[in-house]
Amino acid sequence: MSALTAAALKAGLVGICARLDASADELNGVDAKLGDGDLGVTMQRGARDLQPVLDDLPEDVGMAFMKCAQAFTKTSGSSYGTLLATGLMAGAKACKGRAEVPWSEVSELLAGALAAMQNRGKGALGDKTVLDVLEAVRAATEGLSDPQALLAAADQATDAAMDEFRDKPSKLGRARMFGDKSVGLDDPGMLAFRRVIDGLME
Repeated sequence: MSALTAAALKAGLVGICARLDASADELNGVDAKLGDGDLGVTMQRGARDLQPVLDDLPEDVGMAFMKCAQAFTKTSGSSYGTLLATGLMAGAKACKGRAEVPWSEVSELLAGALAAMQNRGKGALGDKTVLDVLEAVRAATEGLSDPQALLAAADQATDAAMDEFRDKPSKLGRARMFGDKSVGLDDPGMLAFRRVIDGLME
């Protein structure tokens, strides 16, 4: 696909939804070590609510993003679900009125999503959250315009960020209360993002 369109968005989300649905138990288990143990269920419910709207996305990419954000948050009331929806809504604002968005703007879209998510969740880079992996992907995709190159860069950057932060303590949310016990463990939100990338690759 030569550009980000509603059809391209649908194709990507089909894979993401399938992967999140299949990863529920894994994400619950990881989250149970540092949080409420319900991240997998949250992602599964959001993905299942998102699937029915994919066949009826508007051609306006911004409106398509907004429709997806609304569907995902219908039953996903967690803080992580809210953050993801906030990122999608930032994309909706940036793409509103356009039927095609050049792949070269992906890094810029990620930057907008990151800023909105930081503002909403009051998180900072270095806290060992999904924000850190998102920033790594934003930086890795800057200047790229080929979709396969973008995906490869996102894949590598996600793994690198998770490797970098695994042996650091969590500094935000419930995970921060575990202090040193969080060292050596993957942040659940980062792992969920990893599964999103896996879904895109599949």
